[in-house]
Amino acid sequence: MAVCTVDYDDFMSSRRTYASYNDGCAAAHALDLIGDRWTLIVVRELILGPKRFAELQRDLMGISPAILSQRLRDLEDRSIVVRRSLPAPARVDVYELTNWGKQLEAVNAALSLWAVSSPEFPMDADMSPDALVLAMRAHARGLDSQPSPVTVRLMLTDARLEDADPVTYTATVGPHETTIVKTPDPGPADAIVSATATNWKARIVGAFPLDQVSPLAIEGDASAVDALIEATRLTALAPTAKPNPA
Repeated sequence: MAVCTVDYDDFMSSRRTYASYNDGCAAAHALDLIGDRWTLIVVRELILGPKRFAELQRDLMGISPAILSQRLRDLEDRSIVVRRSLPAPARVDVYELTNWGKQLEAVNAALSLWAVSSPEFPMDADMSPDALVLAMRAHARGLDSQPSPVTVRLMLTDARLEDADPVTYTATVGPHETTIVKTPDPGPADAIVSATATNWKARIVGAFPLDQVSPLAIEGDASAVDALIEATRLTALAPTAKPNPA
């Protein structure tokens, strides 16, 4: 007897829109735009800057080339992502968010702030460097104890990949705000941190006991690094157990 199987992603890509059910809610329409599996995760990996297809596939473990191609086409069709060719000598295509698409960082941040309190939050799972830095940006705040801004260069390596090159970011911590940007060509900094994303996540999320991860490799002012950790540490942590039903 033949067995009928339905691919989840094929099903999701062909599902009816909420608008087709006469639902005029803007939030429902947002889910029509970015609610398919992998779509918002693809967007997340583009928030800090454009990437080539191969870079997206490298950073999004578990996604197939066919599904990634489909999600990028959908995002292009919906004016969320644009594909452009880099000039010589690169001569490669990259995908980047449109100005409208970049506004989805606020959605990503809101989801991060909300989901970190989930009792099922996978605190011990790894993250790509970009995903970890976006979590830091979502929780970033100024420090009253830091009246003069300090700058920290973060060089994070993806622990999930062999022989991965470090990705460089520049963080500035001040009394009113903390900012973190991706900086391939960084300037001077008060401190430089070299770490795997897993190692750095242990400081920001508290997912791993510090005696189980490597010490940070720090050049320069260690107090600047402490300030960055304090200014971006998750403000809420997942409960250790599910709450009892009322």
